[in-house]
Amino acid sequence: MRTIIVKDLSNPNFLKQQLLCWAQQFNEVIFLDSNEYLQKYSNYDCVLAVDAFTSITTDYHNAFEDLKQYQQTTKDWIFGYLTYDLKNDTEELQSQNFDGLDFPDLFFFQPKKLFLLKGNQLEIQYLNMCDDEIEVDFESVIKYSEATIETNKSLLIQQRISKEFYLDKVSKMLSYIIDGDIYEANFCMEFYAEGTIHPVTKFQRLNEISKPPFAVYFKNNKQFLLSASPERYLKRDGELVISQPIKGTSKRFSNSIEDEISKQNLALDTKERSENIMITDLVRNDLSRTAQKGSVQVEELCGVYSFLQVHQMISTITSIVDNQITAIDILKTTYPMGSMTGSPKISAMKIIEELEETKRGLYSGTVGYFTPNGDFDFNVVIRSILYNQEKQYISFSVGSAITSKSVPEKEYEECLLKANAMLNVLNFN
Repeated sequence: MRTIIVKDLSNPNFLKQQLLCWAQQFNEVIFLDSNEYLQKYSNYDCVLAVDAFTSITTDYHNAFEDLKQYQQTTKDWIFGYLTYDLKNDTEELQSQNFDGLDFPDLFFFQPKKLFLLKGNQLEIQYLNMCDDEIEVDFESVIKYSEATIETNKSLLIQQRISKEFYLDKVSKMLSYIIDGDIYEANFCMEFYAEGTIHPVTKFQRLNEISKPPFAVYFKNNKQFLLSASPERYLKRDGELVISQPIKGTSKRFSNSIEDEISKQNLALDTKERSENIMITDLVRNDLSRTAQKGSVQVEELCGVYSFLQVHQMISTITSIVDNQITAIDILKTTYPMGSMTGSPKISAMKIIEELEETKRGLYSGTVGYFTPNGDFDFNVVIRSILYNQEKQYISFSVGSAITSKSVPEKEYEECLLKANAMLNVLNFN
């Protein structure tokens, strides 16, 4: 079904930028970049999928079943996203808040052209119908210059929720915790602007200042995601399933001593650890629904990892699944991810919907891919800019976990810390 060739490269990092620029001629693009971040569970340094041969677009009604049929019928590489609002397919829930972006709830496509980079080798996979274009395309790719030109008008970036309103809403969420309705919930707020941006250069800037392991550039005609996500939602590699939720954040400092103190303080912070442990328990329970009995393991609890913008606390949970368990069943029984919902999950999602002002859509959803044999790898869409070019609407959201130990003012400060990279990028000329 696909013709596969391998190219040896002298400068793979430069080729990544050439691939990204070359890809802009296509309506459907997904570019995934690990930024050479050292991680145990990584198959590729970079992946580019372009030019849909087939695709599926749907709202949340029966979305997982439709995706299962598409994935099992195609039996090929497929790339795309699930929005947070697919929660409405798995539970009796709704999403009625304001939506300025208007992305479909689910979108996947089967690319005609696929590039897989690992080390100094580029594996190129083209559907047989267009395999005569491989060499011509590769020559075009390596002629592209990394340099791009950006001329943007200044943007007026606004908060959907004022600070006063935010503090009030977090206080209400704390009341739900005191009453025993929830133990923890992720509360988010939107920043938005009206205008136009150059998606490629904004992504390049965001990726450069963050260098996360799960960066994504996504294009579907006039809809764009520019993501600097540090978080993996879920990966399947044969019978092994891996989830790596993030809960716990602290500042980076230019001074190495101050930076190390910030990192150590995060590791010892009882509030941040309790957040992470609660979500780790939730993920263990979610994975157990498809796991072989007794196979769910916490491989690492509350490990602290450093990224260019922040230090983060990450846990790694694994399970073993039987071969008859489908890829979509694993996703459906764990979705949405615990790190972006709360505990208990359904109660948390109901309260989130009540208190937040914006429909989450692709924010706190996931982007990734399925392989022909049903393996998959998906990130968590955070630290991301969303852009509807047709509506000239630009949006990014940030959030934090609210627990009984939360101080509303500090939660607000954490949100602003997480917003720094996106504000920097959107205000950069």
